[in-house]
Amino acid sequence: MMREEENKNPRKSKNNLFKKRWVFPAIYLLSAAIILTAVLWYQNSTTELADPTTETETEVPGTAAGNEESVPVVSNVEKFSMPVVDPNSIEIQKHFYDDEASEEEQEAALVFYNNTYTGNTGIDIVSKNGESFDVVASLSGTVTAVKKDPLLGYLVELDHGNGVTTMYSALENVKVEEGSNVEQGELLATAGRSLYNEEAGVHAHFEIRKDNEPVNPLDFFEKNLTALQEMKEAAADTEKNQEEVESSEDATDEETEEDAADEESPEEGEEDAEGDTADTPDASIGQAKA
Repeated sequence: MMREEENKNPRKSKNNLFKKRWVFPAIYLLSAAIILTAVLWYQNSTTELADPTTETETEVPGTAAGNEESVPVVSNVEKFSMPVVDPNSIEIQKHFYDDEASEEEQEAALVFYNNTYTGNTGIDIVSKNGESFDVVASLSGTVTAVKKDPLLGYLVELDHGNGVTTMYSALENVKVEEGSNVEQGELLATAGRSLYNEEAGVHAHFEIRKDNEPVNPLDFFEKNLTALQEMKEAAADTEKNQEEVESSEDATDEETEEDAADEESPEEGEEDAEGDTADTPDASIGQAKA
């Protein structure tokens, strides 16, 4: 009879259910499980959405966000190489003019044009058989200039980032365009001629520049960009130290001159004092005679 009354009154049976001790802990545990499951599901879904984006960005080097073009970063594993296919088939007709080289080497590195001798800012490469040859990129980079110069002939300039550029001139049959990215060893053009160094005949002129200052390419073949950066930093430190030494020497010279001037001043004072002393007896004698 009582069971029939409980069935007829479901509200009363519900109240009796909530009065039991195990009900609320069970509800809490069930709620926590649902919340934890929802959090884990959300984290997994966001990770899956992020992965394709990451793969897309890593698969396309040399591009920035929004598909904007950017200068590719050259790997430090890459090393400068002679800008030819077969280094054994060429020779250097004229070397880089180095201020620290011997007089004989400096004289050999002078370019004669328009009755004027000028130091060579790169190296001039010729083939051993006197024929034309392929000119390739010494290092991966972006083509920043392709033009014909009245003295240098056709030239190509590559930007490698961090202020490092390479320049190739006296070219023919240029194969690249401004703005394109090239890989190390990729064909740029073929060797040609220039008015600036006519005596070289068919050749290619090659330069490496750091912050627009030419450096000797032979010093950096088989070396990476880090070596060039370290060389420039060391040169800057040496120049700074030399300036500090010269400044210190100038200050020492000024102090020496001031000390010498101070030593001369008392002698002059003593001479004046002696002159005054010498005049005093004469004046006394004159007064006595009066």
